[in-house]
Amino acid sequence: MYILITAATSFEIQATLDFLKNNPEKFQSHEISFLITGVGMVATSHSLMKAICKKKADVILQAGIAGCFTENPLSETLLIQQDSFADMGVIESNQFKNIFDLNLADKNDFPFSNGSLINPNDKLLNIFPLEKAVGITVNEITTSKERIAWHKQNNAPIVESMEGAAFHYVCLQEKIPFLQIRSISNYIGERDKTKWKLKESIAALNEKLILITEEILKHDEVYFRI
Repeated sequence: MYILITAATSFEIQATLDFLKNNPEKFQSHEISFLITGVGMVATSHSLMKAICKKKADVILQAGIAGCFTENPLSETLLIQQDSFADMGVIESNQFKNIFDLNLADKNDFPFSNGSLINPNDKLLNIFPLEKAVGITVNEITTSKERIAWHKQNNAPIVESMEGAAFHYVCLQEKIPFLQIRSISNYIGERDKTKWKLKESIAALNEKLILITEEILKHDEVYFRI
């Protein structure tokens, strides 16, 4: 089994990297690589495609922290079942229109399903007992009350990131089994970082990431193929 573990920044998954380096006997019959893509959709897409072209993974994991729209507890870890490009479009007459509203793309053209990028791999989504969530991906972190309300009404997300949808898009296009793992560091709109749980969310993220990786490695490379 060859697993590629990706994150936007190294500090988000450093504890997992250290664990694997310090416990090589646990993974000696498998190959695990790490990829730090950089922040944002463009960096994620470029870095991920370069890695895939070099060697195609059997499973790709994306791990990171995220802001939360709901009352889920801070530092909770979630599996993102579907994601979308939430701010790609235009504002006309004080109303946001996405690329599907503008007829620039069909919301059901592959890899989209009703405008979302859905992980179809139930085996991976059920590999570990965590809540499955809807995510959105943005270029600009959401801070205004009006925009928060719009996202809640139109996308019904639990979390927001700057990379998730790009990750889903690439993996779906390349037909590679994948799983996006997010831990909640803060509530959307809260900019007082003393109220964030950054340290706790990263610790929870890495704890679950290690356990999920160990569960995946109990299977062979064909188990997760669709």
